[in-house]
Amino acid sequence: YGVETKHINQAVSRNLEKFPEGYIINLNSTEWDEVKSQIVTSPNRLGGGKVKLPKAFTERGLYMLATILKSPQAVQTTIAIINTFAQIKELTQKVYQLADAKTEAQQVSILE
Repeated sequence: YGVETKHINQAVSRNLEKFPEGYIINLNSTEWDEVKSQIVTSPNRLGGGKVKLPKAFTERGLYMLATILKSPQAVQTTIAIINTFAQIKELTQKVYQLADAKTEAQQVSILE
């Protein structure tokens, strides 16, 4: 979202109620080692003196994070999420209307 990790951590710690269970995953040392092995950068930068294991956001956690950050990228992501949910709602309504119309057509066909 175009913000530094420390700002993400700070925003999350100030909004813990917005991250219920299943929104953030605490990585164990094996998972963290796997993540580090996938990153092409200096090993010293990735965990030399790190005491606390990092956390990872689930999809829902990323959506919530977008709502609490103020960066332009986070704002655009939040808008995109809202627009997507609105489109899904409209599509769902159209599917139900189509299903109702099909049921009515079948009932008329049976009566004829």
